[in-house]
Amino acid sequence: MLRRGFCLLFLVFPIFCLYTQEFIQGQHLYVLRGEVFVDLEPIYLGHVDEEYPLDIPTAGRRALEEAAMFYSAMIYGWSFLYDVGERARQIEENLELTALGTVEFGDPRLRVTDTQIRDNRFSVWTDYHLSDSQQNRVQSWSTGMIRNAQAVGHGPFVIDEYPGWFILKKSALEDAARVALRTMLRSSERNRPKEVTGFICLASFPRFYIESGRWAVSARFRVQITEIIPFLVH
Repeated sequence: MLRRGFCLLFLVFPIFCLYTQEFIQGQHLYVLRGEVFVDLEPIYLGHVDEEYPLDIPTAGRRALEEAAMFYSAMIYGWSFLYDVGERARQIEENLELTALGTVEFGDPRLRVTDTQIRDNRFSVWTDYHLSDSQQNRVQSWSTGMIRNAQAVGHGPFVIDEYPGWFILKKSALEDAARVALRTMLRSSERNRPKEVTGFICLASFPRFYIESGRWAVSARFRVQITEIIPFLVH
């Protein structure tokens, strides 16, 4: 049964199943690498996924869509506008992220290198082979005034309608970026700023897991601050 499933995955996604000649540990200048896990029986806060239970081709498609999102965030990242918020002033905390580029689903540079099933989850290892311009983008995230940050983010705790797995995971990742920025600024800024702008990217593939029925994600980021706007003193 499992062999049949893997064969179906390769038939559906032949463009991705180009195995590399050698095992690539971690990352180097030309290739990024990461692992994605897909739950085969996804349930979120009591909401059963519309494709439950997932067959192998469906799980493979989801894994590649998720990997494309992570590579986009590692290579291009986001610009951000972060309203730090302050309860005493009745100012809500808010983070606006704008993607600076995307790796599209179906990109031939994204290649599957290994697949397996364990603990009712489908694991997919992928490589992404960088173009010259993408190499420059990745290098730019390690030069200049770049800070490291990490945090755990969560998906929504209450949902009226199930928005789909991708939106839920994206929401949890964006929440992790918010928490990472907040934590970093608390440790580096003596006075709470009103607003902060800059750029942020993923440093590596994040790790998702279920906590109290909802998605949680542990993620590492690289951050460049371009402007810190203080509260006006009246």
